[in-house]
Amino acid sequence: MERQSVDSSEIISVGYDKPSKILEIEFHGNRIYRYKDVPEEVYNELIDLGEFTDGFFVEDIQYSCKYSRIK
Repeated sequence: MERQSVDSSEIISVGYDKPSKILEIEFHGNRIYRYKDVPEEVYNELIDLGEFTDGFFVEDIQYSCKYSRIK
């Protein structure tokens, strides 16, 4: 999955697969997680938030979506 860089203190890049609604996030420390059933609007908002990405991630993704660590 191709990821896009974001302006965040915790997140390096994010990618999204529209058909499967999978959000992939690469964090500092070489950690990558995949979040399931993420609406496209959530991905778009995450990309557009700039420096507010970290707070949005915690509130709207981290505890709301099932995930697995892939690296």
